[in-house]
Amino acid sequence: MDDIRLDSLDGVGPVTTKKLTDAGIHSIMDLVVRGPVDVAEVTGMDKETAEKIVTKARHLLMEQGLITKDFVTATEIYKRRQDIGKITTGTECLDHLLDGGLETQALTEVYGEFGSGKTQFCLTMCVMCQKPKEEGGLGGGVLYIDSENTFRPERIVSIAKAKGMEPEKVLDNIIVARAYNSAHQTLILEEAGPIIEQHNIKLIIADSAVGLFRSEYLGRGTLSERQQRLNRFMHLLVRTAETYNCAAIATNQVMASPDVFFGDPTKPIGGNVVAHTSTYRIYFKKSGKKRIARMVDSPHHPEEEVIFTVTEGGIADHEDETKKKKKSEEE
Repeated sequence: MDDIRLDSLDGVGPVTTKKLTDAGIHSIMDLVVRGPVDVAEVTGMDKETAEKIVTKARHLLMEQGLITKDFVTATEIYKRRQDIGKITTGTECLDHLLDGGLETQALTEVYGEFGSGKTQFCLTMCVMCQKPKEEGGLGGGVLYIDSENTFRPERIVSIAKAKGMEPEKVLDNIIVARAYNSAHQTLILEEAGPIIEQHNIKLIIADSAVGLFRSEYLGRGTLSERQQRLNRFMHLLVRTAETYNCAAIATNQVMASPDVFFGDPTKPIGGNVVAHTSTYRIYFKKSGKKRIARMVDSPHHPEEEVIFTVTEGGIADHEDETKKKKKSEEE
């Protein structure tokens, strides 16, 4: 990857290179992910210089075919989308909901109340991502940003065994970063570039993406600042997924809306900032021992619901639904 080193960029000398690396920007790819405003802020250089450097970086990556060109036909986009990677969920129902699985270069937000299966979904995807391409995976590693201390390696071991994989190898390919506050959570993502390249990361998980922002910024007086910082984190997550061709999952907490008198009062935290940034939005809810997943927002998927369960081997199809499907196929 010598061709995307900072010093390979025209006009970036040793002094600027040191300034950028000290700020956690280690490659041309990192420059594009962070953007000119962020680069100017963390390095202290003026905005115009930062814009010139980031523009040069973008043009160089476009020339090398690592990112898309500024102007392309819809036909080119359609052809390129046929090659987008997808990670199977290991279940027929959720693969159907996601049209084949979790998509790369996109952010899938999963929200729901506690115990609805969000973390179990994330842990299952940590294992499924590592399966070879012919088995529905991407044969790559996982970066797990854990803000609520919910990552459990024991669950990874049981899921890996159930999927017929070697638990030790699976654990070795998961890089866990424990976030202690919202600023630290953003910093982890800002400095993730070298980790993504070094460990061939194909899936980035933020569990939960909004929790720390919600706990630190309390009251209406801090709402504006919270939304700005949350907006920055969510856009950084999307840009990272697009630039490095990874899939991204963000889990989100919910609250009960007091103004809803009919229907489900549950709504996700983060408001429009999170809603507009997510490519796909899925709502998980409990129904006894069953779990219901509903596609709430997507550029091309229909809005529909599927039923799944949480088992020792991770998320799985619900038996009753599988039997119904087989019966209807036989008829």
